[in-house]
Amino acid sequence: MTAIELDGLRKEFGDVLALNGVDLTVEEGEVFGFLGPNGAGKSTTINILLDFVRPTAGSATVLGRDVHEESKAIRQRIGVLPEGYDVYERLTGREHVEFAIESKDADDDPMELLERVGVADAADRRAGGYSKGMKQRLVLAMALVGQPDLLILDEPTTGLDPNGARKMRELVIEESERGATVFFSSHILGQVEAVCDTVGILQDGELIAKDSVEGLRSAAQGDMRLTVTVDDTDGLDAAADSVRSLPEVSNVSVTNDRVTVNCDGGAKMTVLNTFEDAGLTVADFETEEASLEDLFSAYTERQEREVEA
Repeated sequence: MTAIELDGLRKEFGDVLALNGVDLTVEEGEVFGFLGPNGAGKSTTINILLDFVRPTAGSATVLGRDVHEESKAIRQRIGVLPEGYDVYERLTGREHVEFAIESKDADDDPMELLERVGVADAADRRAGGYSKGMKQRLVLAMALVGQPDLLILDEPTTGLDPNGARKMRELVIEESERGATVFFSSHILGQVEAVCDTVGILQDGELIAKDSVEGLRSAAQGDMRLTVTVDDTDGLDAAADSVRSLPEVSNVSVTNDRVTVNCDGGAKMTVLNTFEDAGLTVADFETEEASLEDLFSAYTERQEREVEA
């Protein structure tokens, strides 16, 4: 059984088309990274999964159940860390988690959950006095109640310090090892790359890519990042355009005397020769595997070029 299935999902807000025929399958047990620039439709998709928003067309199922017809049953089996969460300022951290436990008729130990997310020492303080990062951790503790089959995390590392972000990654991995599915929406691509099995990229309401990070590298011909330093910048922009036109190249950016090129792993010498043929002297170059951020840029920029064409 799939954890999440979207079929032709479309959502219009007046004249604004937020989602345009999105088809997506997330398998049980996956850690799925859901990426996209601001306004791409990520939050709209999540709100439809939670039955906060109704689609204009298409359908969505969670854990084999229709999100509209069986939303109450779905909520008993999922945990949610929403982007725009609120806490009850007069309640303590412990009382928040106890409320979530009672709502799900679960038997979790509230202190154990607060310990897992790192706010046990503030369990009996009113949540109104928590920092933003502490509130984030508290809501995560509530999401973990009842050992949910599916965790939906919308920008879960926003407001967290580096230690908090690391703890969040550890919790995602622990939940995945337990067998839970994790649907992880974030703009911090390094966090996604560290934990996700599969990645989907949403842009302008359309799913433009879905694969493993390695699969995206292969499909985008961007499995290597080549950084080239030249002796003289005269003619560099024209040379960069020549490199950009190579079929093995997916993305080129220029900063002062350095050019960063995302390209197929076998294209290094072709790129270097193109700079030399343009009359530039390559002073140095470095290669490394393309990051998810590089791939994201390559896919979204390619989509923009196709739309313009």
